Amino acid sequence: MTAPLTRDRFELTDWSHRLRETLKETAGSPVEETGDHVLNPDLGPYARWDGPPREAAVLIGILDRDDGPSVVLTQRTGHLKSHAGQVAFPGGKIDPVDSGPVAAALREADEEIGLTPTRVETLGNLAPYLTGSGYRVVPVVGVISGDAPFLPNPGEVEAVFEVPLGFLMDPANHQKLSREWQGRQRYFYAMPFGERHIWGVTAGIIRSLYETVYR
Repeated sequence: MTAPLTRDRFELTDWSHRLRETLKETAGSPVEETGDHVLNPDLGPYARWDGPPREAAVLIGILDRDDGPSVVLTQRTGHLKSHAGQVAFPGGKIDPVDSGPVAAALREADEEIGLTPTRVETLGNLAPYLTGSGYRVVPVVGVISGDAPFLPNPGEVEAVFEVPLGFLMDPANHQKLSREWQGRQRYFYAMPFGERHIWGVTAGIIRSLYETVYR
């Protein structure tokens, strides 16, 4: 395993090597799914879904900026039927035309924010994340190259923005909140960043990245 990171100010000087080595080591290990149910074991993995899980994938795209690595996120448009206005990773359902989670995540990122697949070097996948709405989401981790601007699809994405990887991987910024749902308290992670409210599945996947690579 790679050496622990310096925790003063959560230094990420060796972030690329650490990601590559950790994801390479976990690639052949048995898959242990994570998800909303980790904080809500009494509700089960699919609290609002009765059928078989729906397969999906998202891209955790990381840019190597001069002031440190940053993660690309989107703000969904307000008119969407589900998760309107929420912060999300580029991604969506795995279609029959996709060869797997990686192909789906890259296709969706291209469609949503104009990120061409050739700009992404995929490093590996995190464990599937099960959502209360019935999705089994595979987070694909990749490094984004080039300085071409992102082109958000106005039908799906209101804005594309970046958050420092160091901020997201610092557990001091991981809030555990709750809301009442059907007479029960439902717990979830949240990571407010400026005017952006990162919470729910997106925050849960970020927490999974932290627990896999940096914990």
